[in-house]
Amino acid sequence: VKSEGPKLVPFFKATCVYFVLWLPSSSPSWVSALIKCLPIFCLWLFLLAHGLGFLLTHPSATRIFVGLVFSAIGDAFLIWQDQGYFVHGLLMFAVTHMLYASAFGMRPLALRTGLVMAVLSGLCYALLYPCLSGAFTYLVGVYVALIGFMGWRAIAGLRLAGADWRWTELAAGSGALFFIISDMTIALNKFCFPVPYSRAVIMSTYYAAQMLIALSAVESREPVEDYRLSKAN
Repeated sequence: VKSEGPKLVPFFKATCVYFVLWLPSSSPSWVSALIKCLPIFCLWLFLLAHGLGFLLTHPSATRIFVGLVFSAIGDAFLIWQDQGYFVHGLLMFAVTHMLYASAFGMRPLALRTGLVMAVLSGLCYALLYPCLSGAFTYLVGVYVALIGFMGWRAIAGLRLAGADWRWTELAAGSGALFFIISDMTIALNKFCFPVPYSRAVIMSTYYAAQMLIALSAVESREPVEDYRLSKAN
């Protein structure tokens, strides 16, 4: 907290600016896009504050950084979602989830966790399916699969007991769950029924998710054996 907290101060300030201004979503503009994306820009700076060398020598951190770039583009598209840019935003966040899943890696495999996430993803899609039509029937299905896969890879590394515990893994798993809650709220509100206080729920969980995933990049996602050796040296 002492080392990473000060680097996150701009993010917290930018998030407060977004919620204090609370610009109406019915009047999209480049100003509202900037205010919405500003916390994500601050997370770029958070990772860059660790040095370009850190990003260049840690591929997982680089993928999370690039994922944050696609997230900001997706945020901008979603400002104009009622003008026909919802699918553009959906595609940008689909790329984001692929990058995050790649950053989290495939070790440990955690097949039971994967099975649980597959069941939960299936239930989410089953809930949404009657409300979907046209291309969204397939696009939302693919998106649900991607974010479910990302969630699996984030949670797979989580170990709350034992000598191999790392707080960055807790950040990754928690961030993925917040992201799923945020996107599920978006889908329910857009396709099924009005969700009370939907914008507040969506944005609070979204910013929390991105912050936690950015925090998870602070330590490289190396195999545990390599991590032990690096600590020993």
